Amino acid sequence: MSEEHSNPVRDAILDVTAACGAGKTVAPEIAAKAVSEKNFQRVLKDVRAEAVRLHKAGIVLIYRKGKPVEDPDTFKGVYRLGLPAA
Repeated sequence: MSEEHSNPVRDAILDVTAACGAGKTVAPEIAAKAVSEKNFQRVLKDVRAEAVRLHKAGIVLIYRKGKPVEDPDTFKGVYRLGLPAA
């Protein structure tokens, strides 16, 4: 198995959202801490960027106030990550 395209931020997002299951959401800080417990604040912008890519692909959704965001490129404020409803 080739790991040359490994993306620890993407892997962390997929792991934490899979662990919480469909219908539940998780704070982006959890994924960032899975990548770097000590420097998670620095990873948060990468988590957001990867979350936007995953949202556009329909793999993971970005939620604001309990609802998926309409436009992942322009949302502001506190957000959570979750799997699409089954």
